[in-house]
Amino acid sequence: MPILKFQPDIHPPDLLETVRPDASRHWWLAYTQSRREKELMRRLVAAQCACYAPTYRKGQRNPSGRLRIVQAPLFPSYVFLFGDHEARRIALATNCVSRIDPIAPSSPVTDDLKRLKAILGGEREVIPEARLEPGKCVSIRSGPFRGLTGTLVKRDKVNRLVVAVDFIQRGASIEVFDFEVEAA
Repeated sequence: MPILKFQPDIHPPDLLETVRPDASRHWWLAYTQSRREKELMRRLVAAQCACYAPTYRKGQRNPSGRLRIVQAPLFPSYVFLFGDHEARRIALATNCVSRIDPIAPSSPVTDDLKRLKAILGGEREVIPEARLEPGKCVSIRSGPFRGLTGTLVKRDKVNRLVVAVDFIQRGASIEVFDFEVEAA
């Protein structure tokens, strides 16, 4: 199967800056069928539905040993959809979705997704975090991620800042240096 060209992981590009949840439009979490996140995104973009499926750059070696960079989903089988019941119906009609659940309006999902987008847009390596570990809440005080807050964890003698989407208990992490962080 050929590798597909890069596709945007958010539609429209300014979704997280302009989104305003209300009684009729809010966030939905779509659980996709296995390995169908990008196909769902293509179909939702074609239908002009607002959606976000965070992706990161991942190096993979093919059987001949050549390294190739692929766009992998940060949260396999999850796509965030913003809209009303019509947008939900459109997503279900794609046959890429096994179920769609509403996200509670009290959940700070927009802020969580903004923070994730900030670290995904940087130049540092991003590693998906399947389980969140308890740790100290910190904020970055210098560098390109200044003001970003998250949980500091230590893995393999390296400090990492975990930015989490709490309601699905998943997140992403980047390597940070001691001088870059301070207690939040």
